[in-house]
Amino acid sequence: MGLAMKITIVGTGNGGTTIGADLALKGHQVTLLKTSDKLHNENFKLLQKTKEVEFEDTVKTKTARFTNVTTDFSKAIIEAELVILYIWTNFHKAVIDRMTPYIRDGQCFLLEPGYLSTCYFMRATGKDITVIEAESSPIDCRIVKPGKVRALFRNVMNPFGVYPKAKRPEAVKVLEALQYPFTLTENVIEAALHNPNLIVHTIGAIFSIPRIEYTYGQYWMYKEVFTPHIWNIVKSLDKEKMDVLERLGCKRLPYVEACKLRNSEDKKVNAKAAFFHYAKHSSPKGPHQPDSRYITEDVPEGLVMLESLGRLLKIHTPTCTGLIDVASAALETDFRKDGRTVERLGLENIGKILNDGTTES
Repeated sequence: MGLAMKITIVGTGNGGTTIGADLALKGHQVTLLKTSDKLHNENFKLLQKTKEVEFEDTVKTKTARFTNVTTDFSKAIIEAELVILYIWTNFHKAVIDRMTPYIRDGQCFLLEPGYLSTCYFMRATGKDITVIEAESSPIDCRIVKPGKVRALFRNVMNPFGVYPKAKRPEAVKVLEALQYPFTLTENVIEAALHNPNLIVHTIGAIFSIPRIEYTYGQYWMYKEVFTPHIWNIVKSLDKEKMDVLERLGCKRLPYVEACKLRNSEDKKVNAKAAFFHYAKHSSPKGPHQPDSRYITEDVPEGLVMLESLGRLLKIHTPTCTGLIDVASAALETDFRKDGRTVERLGLENIGKILNDGTTES
């Protein structure tokens, strides 16, 4: 696989369009694939017409050109060396099922992020593929208007998990070609549980509901919500997550330390201070409504998964359970009904990931 790759990005929202622009400017042949008409239709229609997007980076503004902008799964998937999923994790399984007939041996799939969607690839295809799960997107970004995106912040380090471990050399070549600073986690489960949205999006958005409604969305969650007592809830949920990680053989890395690794160039800085520096100086405005993806995605896909893993491992997760209950009551939605559980991911798949590269049966 050469330096310049044929890349298909599944999703034409904030992340997909911005990362697509960034990779096109790096010399890759980038195809954008839209999977539905639920969001960002004006942006997609303009990109489909012009094949161009104005990219306001953190340093300068450039115009990126795409190879193709389409809704056609067959060509977009078959011809790609690398496929990057940049859609809500709620829809990963359905979209992976749609991609499956066009997947071929030797392809690489990158989930930005994944919440353990590697398991859906394991269930959908028997092809010889590489799956990479990211903790988060390498660029925090937004669509400013149709045809224009803005980078708010670039991670200084990006942790990725790889499955199977035997494919790490292939994964490293891909990640080096993308030119984002990276490190590898123990496995894709570690990357999935260190998705920062599992903690900050859920706690932040749930406890923001009164402010969002009172201000009609004129609100900055990261700047406003994480007061000392809310931070106690962050620490409690983080402990439950680390208890699960430790039982699964992964190191106990606190949320703020993972945040510092991704966001701070100065590794000597206090980790909590690094988080609040990001919150004050780089974080985006919003969420603008109570039923944002901060809850409707990260509760069922993140918290429900953590609770389910905890139940499997006989680890008590009262804070996680309470947050799911409160979010379900507030939005009058049973987030466990279609949430990401061990059963839906496949217990056998989780076992294969944990035993990957070992001699255990």
